[in-house]
Amino acid sequence: MVKLTINDQEAEVEEGATVLGACKAAGVDVPTLCYVPFLEPYGACRMCMVKVSENGTPRLTTACTLAAADGMAVVTDDDDVRAARKVVLELLLARAPDAEILQEMAEEYGIEKSRFAVEEEEPPTEAVAVPEAEAEGELEIEKKPKKCILCGSCYRVCEQRVQAFAIGLVQRGADAEVAPPFGRPSDNCIACGACASVCPTGAITAADRLGRQIVHDELTLASNSAIKVPIKQAVPNVPYVDKELCIHFTQNENGLDACRICEDICPKEAVDLDAEDEDIELDVGTIIVATGFKTFDPRRIAELGYGRLPNVISGLEFELMMRADGYTEGELLMENGEKPKSIAILHCVGSRDKNYNRYCSRVCCMYSLKFAHLIKEKTDAEVYQFYIDMRSFGKGYEEFYDRLLEEGVFFIRGRGAEVTHVAERPEEESKLVVCCEDTLIGAYRRVPVDMVVLATGLEPREDADEVRRTFGISCGAEGFFTEKHAKLAPVSTTTDGVFLAGACQGPKDIPDSVAQGSAAAAQALALMDKGLVEIEPITAVIDENVCCGCKICIGLCTYTAISFNEEDKVSEVNEALCKGCGTCVAACTTGAANQRHFKNEQILAEIEGVLS
Repeated sequence: MVKLTINDQEAEVEEGATVLGACKAAGVDVPTLCYVPFLEPYGACRMCMVKVSENGTPRLTTACTLAAADGMAVVTDDDDVRAARKVVLELLLARAPDAEILQEMAEEYGIEKSRFAVEEEEPPTEAVAVPEAEAEGELEIEKKPKKCILCGSCYRVCEQRVQAFAIGLVQRGADAEVAPPFGRPSDNCIACGACASVCPTGAITAADRLGRQIVHDELTLASNSAIKVPIKQAVPNVPYVDKELCIHFTQNENGLDACRICEDICPKEAVDLDAEDEDIELDVGTIIVATGFKTFDPRRIAELGYGRLPNVISGLEFELMMRADGYTEGELLMENGEKPKSIAILHCVGSRDKNYNRYCSRVCCMYSLKFAHLIKEKTDAEVYQFYIDMRSFGKGYEEFYDRLLEEGVFFIRGRGAEVTHVAERPEEESKLVVCCEDTLIGAYRRVPVDMVVLATGLEPREDADEVRRTFGISCGAEGFFTEKHAKLAPVSTTTDGVFLAGACQGPKDIPDSVAQGSAAAAQALALMDKGLVEIEPITAVIDENVCCGCKICIGLCTYTAISFNEEDKVSEVNEALCKGCGTCVAACTTGAANQRHFKNEQILAEIEGVLS
């Protein structure tokens, strides 16, 4: 440990720590612009200037680059230090007068205007066309904000951590600036946003090449973190690493070992980017299958324009946007950053359709009504609901539907057949047009709107068949898991100890999922509390002396109750899993498989008794 004094207060830090780190550990605030914890100290901004005395000789130096030493005396805020910082700040202001953080610091240090400011001799280099000026045939000149202080944080993180080398320092002296090679966007740029995240003055910002302010599938053009908690109610409520957004995994595809900032700064060393998936075996008494569902991909219905036309979004994207803790803080915005004045909500996207899914997803009608209510609550936009049938079946649902009618929501009974941007009338210019047949009035309609929300249905997960085989349960024609009995055993399966909960058994809303989850938990607890499993009295049995080891019965057993004994080369029945269906008995070519209490001799004796 290293002992030193900071503003006449004793402090103790680990060996190798910088003076800036020692000040932060002691709770002493030292201003800095270029210091980034996961980059090597550079001392470019010079704002972290402090007075350091060693062996009685004081000197001014940057705190971020100087290592703390025993017996060192540090002063962070006397007249000499403030005077030095004031000069540095005036120099920075001369170069970046539009940086808000510099303006705030100048006010703190009593600087009204930099003494080193240079009057511009040349006109500003950036020109933009302003609509009012265009009308008069003129071009209005807009000044490009000057915010860069050449601290180097942006290109250093691009080189040291991202290893993309997409930007760098070009020119010299007063003409120096940060730019990509040859002034053109670099192919090495992976749009990670690391440069923008470390820029202290906001000189670098994320921008969309198409000029969009909002990209709905990402919600915002800001730097999206690769480490996140999926939802606020996630269980367990811990973050995960999104490999599609993570700089390390993105650059790993190019053969580079980049970033790893999260590993370096995690105090608990809980992040391991080299960890691989592993299989864990657990001994359990019961299993509750609650694998959920996936939403229908609206790209499959090309005529609705999702992924092709601007401002056509899915219901999930709308839900994320309207969250108060979301990226847009609950504001409903189009791609150009403006609020929509009219919105269409299309029901049954991917449901009740013989081309995709014939079944009703149950939740679409009510969450579409909820969307309409949120829109009316937050905006003055007109809302159009395109529906086939309004299925508001739950408690209070019909009353909610009536409430929306009173709020002025327009309901059109007809499936939205197409979403197009081709205008046929003046009022359709620069609009999305929803084409449908209004079945209540028997007419074809074209409704122009600013935004379209697709109420996508629910589908079984892609791995449903694999899960079914693993747990010995069955699936229906749609791909959802099948319960043992629709009325008498709605959460049980044909495999004892395996229960179903939630939308993996079929489309259902939150109240039904919670109720079924509680029922499944109660069933599982009851079985574990009993401590015993009642097996069927009528099960299959295999005569080892007759079995030829053909394994036909193993492939036919839907309950995975039959296994093959490699040592004896015969099939064996697990009586705890067998349900006595008799499939293996009927298929056995040698007659080795029989059913308890239903052997041929027993059946013949029963027939003789009946006939005698």
